[in-house]
Amino acid sequence: MTGPRGPRRPQLAAGPGTGAEVRSLVVARHLTLVPAPDDPRALLEPLRACLAGTAPLAVLPAGPPAAVAAARAALRPEEPLEAGADLVVVTSGSTGGGRGVLLPAAALRASGEATHDRLGGPGGWLLALPVSAIAGLQVLCRSLLAGTVPTVLGRGEPLAAAVARMPAGRRYAALVPTQLRRYLDAEPGALRAFDAVLVGGAATDPALLARAGSEGVAVVTTYGMTETAGGCVYDGVPLDGVAVRSGGDGIELAGPVLALGYRCDPAATAEAFGGGWFRTRDAGTLAGGVLTVHGRLDDVVVTGGVNVAPQAVEGVLREHPAVADAVVFGRADDEWGQRVVAAVVAAPGADPALDQLRPWVAERLGAPAAPRELHRIPAVPTLHTGKPDRRGVAAALTGAAR
Repeated sequence: MTGPRGPRRPQLAAGPGTGAEVRSLVVARHLTLVPAPDDPRALLEPLRACLAGTAPLAVLPAGPPAAVAAARAALRPEEPLEAGADLVVVTSGSTGGGRGVLLPAAALRASGEATHDRLGGPGGWLLALPVSAIAGLQVLCRSLLAGTVPTVLGRGEPLAAAVARMPAGRRYAALVPTQLRRYLDAEPGALRAFDAVLVGGAATDPALLARAGSEGVAVVTTYGMTETAGGCVYDGVPLDGVAVRSGGDGIELAGPVLALGYRCDPAATAEAFGGGWFRTRDAGTLAGGVLTVHGRLDDVVVTGGVNVAPQAVEGVLREHPAVADAVVFGRADDEWGQRVVAAVVAAPGADPALDQLRPWVAERLGAPAAPRELHRIPAVPTLHTGKPDRRGVAAALTGAAR
């Protein structure tokens, strides 16, 4: 049997020749792997046991067999589980490969309780995100902590129909920016029914936030990751108990929401976690207690000696009337070191061209940020977390150019 802080150590009875000597036997815990169910509410009871520290859990993503196999390989269910871990979540692989993140039940509870404190109290949650990723799992955890049952947004179901099924009282939702944009286009009134709409998982364009505000939608931007049990900085302000610092090595986070490390990877754990801090590898600035995130240090494009943040360029491109969505990355260039490459989804009836988009970006971000190469793509692919698969787009386009 296991307890909230790890396995109990049953004692062996003293035998002949042992005198009063008693030895302890450590009972190894192993993960239970659960495929993402069609009805995510089926995970509520396994998660309840996970939060109690009695049954370690990991949820496999829905998707192609290769994605499931990659997650299983990261989770290593055949290996004994590290002490103190209760939930293992596979990251989206923003650093090039998914890892199993070891989360104690205490971190999940601390995150959920601090979220409700910040938002004004417990309420009913809408689940609109995959439950194999931390954002979706936290909707379930927060519901358990609040003593409520989440309302699940069905595939293809109008947002307003799901809202109508939610109980009375405070209502919350967690979305990624793509979903926010979609519902602002189609159902802004349904978004106004929520007391707070948490938006995270990827950078949210300032223009999109301004539009949501003008529609009366109570958007709360969140920053965090699997290693912090989800969002831990809301509207730039850390949740209670969370500490933030930023410097040349990027943003670092500390507090009760932190993971223990990575599954079966002590080297990566030592590199990312140290002295009670998690090194995010995100660039950001902290001023007056408010954090501004500029993007991944790894994603910065250095062109002609100037650092360009792809997320900033993507946001400006999405403001162009001919562009519905965009992904930006760097490609090696003999003259510039790297050149800025944009892959865009055209707005209906539009035909975006490089000679239109270059001056648009240059006027807003400066000439170095203007794309020097443009590709048209039918849609921006996403990872199982809902984040845009920037590396996947770059790899596909780089391969096609060879």
